[in-house]
Amino acid sequence: MKKTLLLILSVLILLLGLSGCSEKTSLSPDDPVTLTMWHVYGEQVDSPMNRLVDEFNETVGHEKGIIIDVTLMSNASQIGEKLTEAQSNTPGLPDMPDLFFCHAANAASLGVDNLVDWNDYFTEDEIDNYIPEFLADGIVDDKLVIFPVAKSTLLLFVSGSQFDRFSAETGVTYGSLDTWDGFFSASEKYYEWSGGKPFCAVDYPIVGVELNALSKGAGELYTEDGWYDFNNEIFRQSWYDFADALVKGHIIVSDLYSNTQIMTGEVISGIGSCASILYYNDTITYPDNSSEPMDLQVLPFPQAKGGNPLISQSGVGLCAYKTDERRAEAESVFAHWLTEGDRNLDFAAQTGYVPVNKASFESLDNYEFSSDAYKQLYTVLGEESKTATALRMTSQPEYYRKLNLLYSELRANQTSYAERYKSGESADALVSETWELFKAIR
Repeated sequence: MKKTLLLILSVLILLLGLSGCSEKTSLSPDDPVTLTMWHVYGEQVDSPMNRLVDEFNETVGHEKGIIIDVTLMSNASQIGEKLTEAQSNTPGLPDMPDLFFCHAANAASLGVDNLVDWNDYFTEDEIDNYIPEFLADGIVDDKLVIFPVAKSTLLLFVSGSQFDRFSAETGVTYGSLDTWDGFFSASEKYYEWSGGKPFCAVDYPIVGVELNALSKGAGELYTEDGWYDFNNEIFRQSWYDFADALVKGHIIVSDLYSNTQIMTGEVISGIGSCASILYYNDTITYPDNSSEPMDLQVLPFPQAKGGNPLISQSGVGLCAYKTDERRAEAESVFAHWLTEGDRNLDFAAQTGYVPVNKASFESLDNYEFSSDAYKQLYTVLGEESKTATALRMTSQPEYYRKLNLLYSELRANQTSYAERYKSGESADALVSETWELFKAIR
């Protein structure tokens, strides 16, 4: 009996010891660890992400000894550049942050061995709570180094108050914009109706060119070096379709974000990220300081007529720079907290992004949105998720550098293209000129 009792006590002691090991943590509220973070979710102090960080610091962070310190808010392109600078340890440049949001191309440039593999800190059951396609977007060299927090896709935003006047006199409807053919036709009619104003500012025109070509059966668009195959005839024709509208002045490449040009009345529509809804005002303010209500309308991304419906999938994710185990544990706590179901839903719904947690995504139908425009946006996103295939952009490191060069050249020349066309130059010749410009990007 005594031997049996001793055996039971020994087992209990062993189990308690194992339990203690499994709950062992290097974190302590008496000795908090501070994690610096760079993010892209609004550059104002009271951004949705900053509010979440404050909530974390006051609750779970306070309890466990973790402080998140946001030291940079910018766009993804600028953060990508600053990460490369920070990693170089050049005197006078900012230090490398512990946490940051970036694209797969940026993560690859930093070196995946320098980044935390989130698979080491999330169990299989936990990983199963997230949408697989969004997780796949963060895998670089077989490691999950970018954890999804929110994803985006391109949509068409229209100033309803202006469009209604245009529609009443021309017969162009919102349904006319469902296809690229209808979109380009409406752009031409608006240009003529308005006395020479562009219909739409496009944030990322290459996405439309790509998806239009792929929907028509273009197949592989890239060469081995990660840039475009200019011998792909369907891709070339798709470029010509977009460039034709550009050189005639019917559409423009946006200054960076099309919402600004809609809100100043330069255009009446814009193609941009679903998350750009966060930056729209309720009014349009014209150069003469007159204004009118915006009545923002959110429409699906145009499709190739008769083709397979395709939409874009993009958006940065959360990376952690590898330093020591204590910081990695703290980073994991924050990543878990940030992407939990209700919290992920609230964050996405407040910013116009697509939630990444399965439960969050499934709860969108019953969510109480803050405005009719937000409700429209998520209705469109829900419909697109059922009817269209989402494709992600390439993650080649040099791709975005070249693409930004292309956009800069188009912005610099688009006004002169339209003027030259109006002066009698051939649209075909101007379109060919844009193609040669595209091919010359190195």
